Amino acid sequence: MIIKSFNTWAFKREQPGNPERLVPAVAAAVAAGRPLEFVLYWGKGPRAEIAAPDLACLDYLGQMAERVRQAYAPGAVFRLVFTDTHAALNGHPAAAADAYFGAIDAAAQARGFASARLSDVVAFAREIGADAPAEEPSGEILASLIACAAKWYRGEGSTEQGALDYYRMNMIEKTAMAAAFPEAVFVTFNGSEFRDLFPATMPIFYMYSLRRGVGVKPWFMSAQAEAVPAAPPPAG
Repeated sequence: MIIKSFNTWAFKREQPGNPERLVPAVAAAVAAGRPLEFVLYWGKGPRAEIAAPDLACLDYLGQMAERVRQAYAPGAVFRLVFTDTHAALNGHPAAAADAYFGAIDAAAQARGFASARLSDVVAFAREIGADAPAEEPSGEILASLIACAAKWYRGEGSTEQGALDYYRMNMIEKTAMAAAFPEAVFVTFNGSEFRDLFPATMPIFYMYSLRRGVGVKPWFMSAQAEAVPAAPPPAG
């Protein structure tokens, strides 16, 4: 019942990755009587201020948490991991990233969510010796990352180098995430074509971002986009 409460097409964009790890993650939460934990990256786009798409996304996550609570009294908690490392790589000024992440954090806390900085997660992993050496990407995933970098990369050097640096960072960060949140479900607004970027040992939940059928990350949307709050997702 708990898994069925959120693992529906009202929220997921495709079937979960590592599905065999989803049941043990839920069972461990139930055995401990604690909320089911979901962790997800929250990035930085062109905006330095919080806007309607961000709030719509947070409310959508809240709807999913409420579905879990209806099936399991301790409910669910979402932890947003702010990708300050990616923001720096993409050339965003630290002050702008801090302002944006701070505003998102306040809105997230108002909804009962938690947060962390990805740089802190990586530092923790290094302290316990859980970071990993960089790997090299396949041609297919590198091509996808170069296409993304062409849209959003504003750092030094070529978009190709930016995409390669991003991939290498993710290889360390995905290991760090698994070490820091070993009992959580990893949520992503990406599809499985980017599976190599996600933790190998965690269940992966491929989720829509604002509502069913919408996969664009809210931080890449303009402030005017999705100004009308999303309707509650349909059951099932």
